[in-house]
Amino acid sequence: MPTIPLTRRGAEKLREELHRLKTVERHAVIQAIAEARAQGDLSENAEYDAAKDKQGFIEGRIQEVESKLAMAQVIDPATLDAGGRVVFGSTVDLEEESSGDAVTYQIVGEDEADLKLGLISVGSPIARALIGKEAGDVADVQAPGGVKRYEIVEVRYV
Repeated sequence: MPTIPLTRRGAEKLREELHRLKTVERHAVIQAIAEARAQGDLSENAEYDAAKDKQGFIEGRIQEVESKLAMAQVIDPATLDAGGRVVFGSTVDLEEESSGDAVTYQIVGEDEADLKLGLISVGSPIARALIGKEAGDVADVQAPGGVKRYEIVEVRYV
């Protein structure tokens, strides 16, 4: 069975989502279904259909999150000793060679990726180009606008 890499923060976020789905969302949709049933004829009841659809989505998401947590390999970046190399969980300071723009990314699991927060998926093109490199190396990333070259300024495990 394949494992799904997650940072400690990502695993906690999934646990919180699962708890919210089971304790809040599930009960709210059950209540909505009960209220729609009380209105009578279910064959033409849009509220009932919408509530049943939402219930199906919630139950599917609960199964998906439970499965991901069961297959999760939780990695704490603070305990990594990768010898300065870029690995899953590491935070990387980069400088784009052409513009000189500095960016910082942390390589995380697919479910916790959020570019606005500087969290990039381990499966993204930039993360794949960075994995295995160390400070001073240059990574060529195939971007929609062409190849971008990034120099790795620093690799941190936080």
